[in-house]
Order: sequence, then C-alpha cells, then structure tokens
Amino acid sequence: MMQAGSSEEVASLMERILYEVKKLIVGQDVFLERVMVAILAQGHLLVEGVPGLAKTLTVKALANTINGGFRRIQFTPDLVPADLVGNRIYNQKTGEFTTTLGPVFTHLLLADEINRAPAKVQSALLEVMQERQVTIAGETHRLPAPFLVMATQNPIETEGTYPLPEAQVDRFMMKVLVGYPTPEEEFVIVQRVTGEVPQLAAITTPEELAALQAECRKGFVEPALMQHAVKLVAATRDPEKYGLKEIAPYLNFGASPRASIHLVEGARALAFLRGRDYVLPEDLVDLVPDVLRHRLVLSYQAMAEGLDADALIFKIMKHLPAPAKALEKHVATT
Repeated sequence: MMQAGSSEEVASLMERILYEVKKLIVGQDVFLERVMVAILAQGHLLVEGVPGLAKTLTVKALANTINGGFRRIQFTPDLVPADLVGNRIYNQKTGEFTTTLGPVFTHLLLADEINRAPAKVQSALLEVMQERQVTIAGETHRLPAPFLVMATQNPIETEGTYPLPEAQVDRFMMKVLVGYPTPEEEFVIVQRVTGEVPQLAAITTPEELAALQAECRKGFVEPALMQHAVKLVAATRDPEKYGLKEIAPYLNFGASPRASIHLVEGARALAFLRGRDYVLPEDLVDLVPDVLRHRLVLSYQAMAEGLDADALIFKIMKHLPAPAKALEKHVATT
C-alpha cells in the first residue's frame, strides 16, 4: 500500500483521479472539487440540482477510480430504516437469525432525493453519517473507510417531500449547488454519451485514501485563519455585534459551531488539493458559501424581499474580509 506522502504527492494523486473522472464528466469543476474536499476532510455533501446533471455518474466514476464500493438509494415515501442499515432475517432451515447488512455499507453512497423519505428514514441515514456505525440487534457493525454520503435534493419539486430539519441538515459539511452546463459543455456531453463509453482506470484504493485523510489532518492552519472562520460564523448568529445591523432582520438563526469546524477542515483539504500542507486565506474564503448556505434559517422578511442565504453570506464576507497572507510559506517545526 502506498504510504501517505507530501502535500505535492497528495495533489498529484487527486489530479490523476480527477483526470480519470473527467473522461466521463464534462464541466462541473467546482462540484468535483467539493467532492474531493469532502472525501479528504471526511465530510458529507448535500447537493441541490435538477435531474440529469450527472450527479449519480460523478459519484459512480469516483468509486471506480478509487476501486471502492458504490451504492445508490432512491429515497421514496415507503422506505423504512431497515432498508438502509440492514435487518435480522430468520432462516427456517437452520432455525437461526442472520444479519443482512444494508446498502449503507459501502465507500461512496448516493442518497438520491433524500427529501422524499419520511423523517424516520432520514434520521437513520444521518445517524450513520455521524457515528459511522450501525447497531442491529445489539451487535455493532463499523462502516468501511473512507465513507462519503452525497445526498441530493430536487429544487423544482416540493409536493410529497419531507424537508430536512435544520438540526439534521447541519450534519452535512457542505451544500453544493449544481447548475446547467454551458452550450459548449453540453455539446461535448452529447458527443461522449452517444459515442463509445470510456473505461476508467483504478488510480488508488480505499486504504490509500484513508491514509491520505489522516495525512490531511496534519495540515497547518494559522490561528488567525481559525479566528476568522469563527468570526464569520458568529456574525451569522449575532450580526449587530459585528457591525451588520442591516442583515439582522433577515436571519432567524445562524450557523452552529459545527460550521466553524467544517470551514477549517475543508480549507485544510482544499489546500492539500492545491499542493500545500498549510492553509491560505483563499482556501477558507472559497468554501464559506458552501459551508454556510444550508445552516442559515432565514426570516419571512428575507424571503419576502427575495433574499437567499448566499446574498447574506456575501454581505458578511464583504464586511469581514479575510486576514492578509501572513503565511506564504510554512516550515514544520518539531
């Protein structure tokens, strides 16, 4: 097995993975980068986009390149938690119960249209995401590592859906918005889909990725950047304290401390993808909208005036700029 190496080696490996995935996927560069960040930072993704934007294909292609398992669950109102985590089944021939593990036991799990399943099923999945284990009949089963959940929501259909409660959606590291391709990208998509399907090579293994995750956690984050992350998140909870009195009426609730943690962890992973073992301000700033947008609870006044979470986040970021690049070069000390 390859030993986790320098940040340059990590970036090189991730570039090779992305090169393979891009044989199938056209465009969606930001989306792919966020998926890689989530894998390195051991987080989970909530993805919002209309059908047909290659969300399933992206996760499946990634599973092929890391030689890992892939499962897709289509969430429907008739699902029960046992359909996800597994169950005990009675064998009449032997007179014994056997445990059948559910589809969550994989490396990359696509939870398609998670808002179509009732609350009990959503809670079962979110518990798995947090604990990374399942208990069936008193017996605990650990999930394989790495483990990434990418849950999708369709923004154009709201009938017959069960919106994720704010406390549960907070468990997702990022919420990524996936848009339509450009006409040029769509032309290439049509060419590829209607032609011969390219074969993807396995670039790494789940064991190697787990080692890279551990290596990523050693990346250096300057205290000033951590303080900036905390300040941005705190400003969503108490805007007036940070000189943002004008946005206070638009926010009922701000982001939790989990947002500060995910900002720092995500920035560290993004720095590794960019070939560094230390975080620069732009690494953190690039992830702020994705980490915060699903954690803000907007007031009726904000919705009435047509303001969304991103608009408020950009106001906060403009008022609280990132610190200067105090650290262009990091030398590890022992």
